Amino acid sequence: MSATNAPLPHGFEQELLQALRSGQLSRGAGDVKKFASDQGPVTDYREPAAVVWAESVADVQAILRLASRYRVPVVARGAGTGVSGGAHATAGCLVLCLDRMDNILELNPEDEVARVEPGVINADLNAAAAAHGLMYAPDPASYRISTIGGNVATNAGGLRCAKYGVTRDAVLALDVVLADGTLIHTGHRTFKGVAGYDLTGLMVGSEGTLGIVVGATVRLKYLPTDIRTLAVFFPDMRSATAGVLALGKARVQPSILELMDGSSLDELDRRQGSNLAGRGSALLLAQFDGLAAAQEAEIASAALAALGGNATLEEPGEAERLVDLRRHNRGMDADSETTVGEDVAVPRSQLVHYVDALAEMAGRHGVGVRIIAHAGDGNLHPTFWVGDADAAKVVALNAALDESIDKALALGGTITGEHGVGQYKLRWLPLEQAGEVRALQRRIKELFDPLGILNPGKAIADD
Repeated sequence: MSATNAPLPHGFEQELLQALRSGQLSRGAGDVKKFASDQGPVTDYREPAAVVWAESVADVQAILRLASRYRVPVVARGAGTGVSGGAHATAGCLVLCLDRMDNILELNPEDEVARVEPGVINADLNAAAAAHGLMYAPDPASYRISTIGGNVATNAGGLRCAKYGVTRDAVLALDVVLADGTLIHTGHRTFKGVAGYDLTGLMVGSEGTLGIVVGATVRLKYLPTDIRTLAVFFPDMRSATAGVLALGKARVQPSILELMDGSSLDELDRRQGSNLAGRGSALLLAQFDGLAAAQEAEIASAALAALGGNATLEEPGEAERLVDLRRHNRGMDADSETTVGEDVAVPRSQLVHYVDALAEMAGRHGVGVRIIAHAGDGNLHPTFWVGDADAAKVVALNAALDESIDKALALGGTITGEHGVGQYKLRWLPLEQAGEVRALQRRIKELFDPLGILNPGKAIADD
């Protein structure tokens, strides 16, 4: 892997230093290495020419004005918890860190909104909202360390998506600095608003390719008055997956509905010392909240028992432990030469068929597979693995991975449910989006970023 990058243009660094305070710019070897990549697979390793920390909106504007003038690529970054390479450095780039912009500017319990800077940690916003009986609903697995700005950039999801939706559903307005340093405000602080095009929705999930988010107005939800959690163990994965549709037919709405297969339970037991696999070969974890939580849990238990599920209403402490185990077991499946994790989504009606197909293709290719899923919205994270880096096994591993993408699309799904395209998934984007759509996206990119300096090589296909 090459780490050779072009130096900063003559005069750029001097002007940048003049625009910032001491300690905001680094070209040190340790920093450029640390900020060269996020947690996604690296297909083209590059170290940035420099790292800069913005501490205000004015800083971001000054940085982008200079970057635009000198045509220096800019890769914006929060906590770096992304897993699709959306914050990987590119040749000659400036990595713009926003984690020092970490102020909660307003929290209005009457309007049920908060205004935050991009570096605010998701968990910190939730802690502040909880003091008013509120919560910020999107909860990616990295919520304890990931930033709201990064969540916005990737349209992050999480466990509570089943009931409360993803980041886009919670964002009302954005403050965005464009490539030339212009500051714009999109959206509104009201829950309704249809004036003009939805530029807020366009910005959410754009992975820093259209502008740099420097502020967000987000909607808060009520903290639930009651929470009931069911751990439902099944003798096989097919029955557990069928339980998702059974809950829909029973007309109950879980706030969390997570699925883990037997291999995932075995892996958790091995790493965490738990005994989940001893209780069944698949787990459907269902959490209900609100005034009707107890009644919904009772209805769900009966519906899942009819499919062979053994349902247990967990005590709050054990429920929290189970949710936490599920929330973080994707982290055990870090991508490497011998392990590849995915983030696809299919219509819920196709979950059973997709899970069956994953098991079949893994067996045919001679690789292992573990399946976890945000089952409530059809978002799966299958992980294929092999025991060693033998060349033939790695080829088989990647063949299974490619086939899993093809199958998800054939079932009406998508190549990414919540992780974003980043750099890693660009190779599959043309399989999902027609040439006309990709061309239109490139024209939108050119309108916002005519010089192509914002996170180049990410999110949309160059073709």
